[in-house]
Amino acid sequence: MTSISANSLKTQGVSAITDALTNAPEAMVSVRGKDRFVVMDIAHYHYLRECELAAALAESQADLAAGRFVKESVNAHMKRLAKLA
Repeated sequence: MTSISANSLKTQGVSAITDALTNAPEAMVSVRGKDRFVVMDIAHYHYLRECELAAALAESQADLAAGRFVKESVNAHMKRLAKLA
């Protein structure tokens, strides 16, 4: 993964990010030699969000198939949540 120093970001601005992302979908921003942030192209961000949502959907479908759910009224649900708090 490409790395951008905070100093490069200060002096070069967005062009430092653009240059870093020409060969990789993500780049680390390091502050005082330690990786602190990740920057990425918006299309790659949307792709990762879609992957995250697909994984959540698959997990929910597996829970339904395995019977790991509760079917109840709103009032019963609120009472059950109050007991958990």
